[in-house]
Amino acid sequence: MAGLTLLNLSHPLTAAHLAAVEALAGARIERVIEHGTQFDVERPFIPQVVALVDGIGLSPVEWQTLPLLVNPPTLNYIAVALLAELHGRMGTFPPSCGCGRSRGARRRVSIGGSCELAGDAR
Repeated sequence: MAGLTLLNLSHPLTAAHLAAVEALAGARIERVIEHGTQFDVERPFIPQVVALVDGIGLSPVEWQTLPLLVNPPTLNYIAVALLAELHGRMGTFPPSCGCGRSRGARRRVSIGGSCELAGDAR
């Protein structure tokens, strides 16, 4: 099986973070696409999400065939709009993982879990 491509749209991830993501996903991360996410909260989010995804540079075929794992931005409004945009391009929701600030540590990021939205929702 080919390794995962991790699309990181959140905080920078260390080797330890990547190891934690691999353990959660049960698969090797073959490639990491780091793409900074900076939004202007005074402007509509949807055009910014479309521009963000366009800027990643994957072809329509890659969006539909690469084994992707998405680490979305931490701002919930952007994350939801991003998942909707990716669903439109991929034809399904991508599996995602989450990271956030550790409690009591200003600069420490931890991996919080993974989620498969495209599976059976019963």
